[in-house]
Amino acid sequence: MPYGCFSKLSRMLAVCAGVFAIASVQAADPLKAGFIYIGPTGDHGWTYAHDVGRKAVEAKQGDKVKTTFVENVPETADAERVIRDLASKGHKVIFATSFGYMNAMDKVAKQFPKTVFMHATGYKTGKNLGIYDVRTYEGAYMLGVVAGKMSKSGQLGVVGSIAIPEVIRNINAFTIGARSINPKATTKVIWVNSWFDPGKEREAALTLISQGADVLMQNTDSPAVVQTAQEKGVYAFGWDSDMSKFGGKAQLAASVLNWGVIYNEQIEKVQKGEWKTTDIWAGVKDGAVNIESFGTATPADVKKLAEERRDAIKAGKLHPFTGPLKDNAGKELVAAGKTLADVDLRKMSVYVEGVEGSVPK
Repeated sequence: MPYGCFSKLSRMLAVCAGVFAIASVQAADPLKAGFIYIGPTGDHGWTYAHDVGRKAVEAKQGDKVKTTFVENVPETADAERVIRDLASKGHKVIFATSFGYMNAMDKVAKQFPKTVFMHATGYKTGKNLGIYDVRTYEGAYMLGVVAGKMSKSGQLGVVGSIAIPEVIRNINAFTIGARSINPKATTKVIWVNSWFDPGKEREAALTLISQGADVLMQNTDSPAVVQTAQEKGVYAFGWDSDMSKFGGKAQLAASVLNWGVIYNEQIEKVQKGEWKTTDIWAGVKDGAVNIESFGTATPADVKKLAEERRDAIKAGKLHPFTGPLKDNAGKELVAAGKTLADVDLRKMSVYVEGVEGSVPK
C-alpha cells in the first residue's frame, strides 16, 4: 500500500477511534438530578427527610446518577432562579420539595421541555411536570392513636406551620386517631406561620403546655417541640424523622418519611426514557410512611396497637377519614360507611370535631 494511502487510513482510524471514545464517555455520563430544599439539611425534619431520600438514590444508583442540592431556598422569585439555574446546567430531573415552589417550577418547566420537573405537594402538572407527595396524614393518625393512649388529661397540642390543606389534614388525622381511643380528647393548635423557626416553635410548645396539653405533635421542621417537651416533662413525637436524640424521654414514637422510594422510582423511569406526567401520593402501603423509633416511655401494648393500626392501613382495611365524621362546627364531613376521596382530602380547609378554634384565613 502506498505510504500516502496508509497515512490517510491511519488518520481515518484515529478519527473513528476518537469518535468512539467520545461516544463511550457520553454513554457513561451520569444522569444529573437536582434537589431544591426549603430549609437546611440539618433541620432533622422535612428537609432532612428529603435529603435522606437523595442519599438513598446515590446509594442505589452509584455512579449512574450525580445529585446536586440547594438548601434554604425561599418560596419567592428566587426559587425560579434556582430552578432555572439547575436546568441550564444540564440536570435532567429536578425535584422541588415545597408547596411554594409550584408556580416557579411550572414556569421554568415550559422553558426546558427536555427536562423532567417534579414538584412535591402541589397540584399543577404538565408534559414534563409531575407532582409527588406522601400521605403524612397516615403517620399523624398513628401518632394520634399513641397520644390517645398516653395522654392523662385528654388535652393534646399541635404546633402548626402554615394553614394549607396538607397541614390541616395532618392535625385532623392526629385528632381522629386520638379520639378513636379517647372520644373526649381535644386538640389545641398554635400556628407559627413558618416551616422552620425553632424559636417560634418552642414558644408555641410552651404555650400549649401552659394551657394543659400533655402530649404534643408538630407539623414544623425543627426538633424544638421535642426538646421543649423533654424540658417540661410532657410527651411529643418525631415528625418526618426520628428526633429522639433531642428528647429521648419525651419522644413516644416518630412518623418517619421515606422519600427514597419515590426518588429512585422516578429517576429510574427517566433513565429508561419511560417517564410520563405523574401524580404520586405514596403512603404506608408503599413504604413511604411508617411509625417507628418508639421511646422508652411507650408501653409495649401501645406500640403493638399502633403497629396494628399501621398494618390495617397497609392492608387497605383502615382509612383515617372514614365516616361518620363531623367538622368542629357539627356539620357532617363524611357520612357513615363512606371514605373521604383524595380530591377532597387535598383541599381540606376545616377542622374535624375535637380540634378547638377555627382555621386561620
